[in-house]
Parts: sequence; structure tokens; C-alpha cells
Amino acid sequence: MIQPSELHLRYLTDEKGEKQAVVLPIAEFEELIEDLEDLAAVAERRNEPTVSHEELLTRLAEDGYL
Repeated sequence: MIQPSELHLRYLTDEKGEKQAVVLPIAEFEELIEDLEDLAAVAERRNEPTVSHEELLTRLAEDGYL
């Protein structure tokens, strides 16, 4: 997840010097979008039942992934 201090922001200002918009590199924008999508997926699944780490490993082994 990208941290705010890692962003290379540039601000567009009006004639009074007040910030009106932000410009950032495409790679940083795409990473932010990916982070938002990940957070949305977590929010959508927050009420799903959980399984223990051991149970997950068992299921993965049964399915041939381990």
C-alpha cells in the first residue's frame, strides 16, 4: 500500500494560490486505484466466515495446491 509520504504530488492553484487540483505520476495513480480496489474487496467480504491458518493449509493441500 502506498503511503502519502511516498506520493509525488503537484498542485494546480488558482490565481489566489488556492489548491484546485492534484497532478501525480500515472504509476502512483494506478497504485492508489489498486489499493482502493483491494479495500473495497475487503469491505465487501467483512461478514464472511473466517478459517484458521491450519484449516486453510489443510484445504489447500486437499485441493492439490500444497
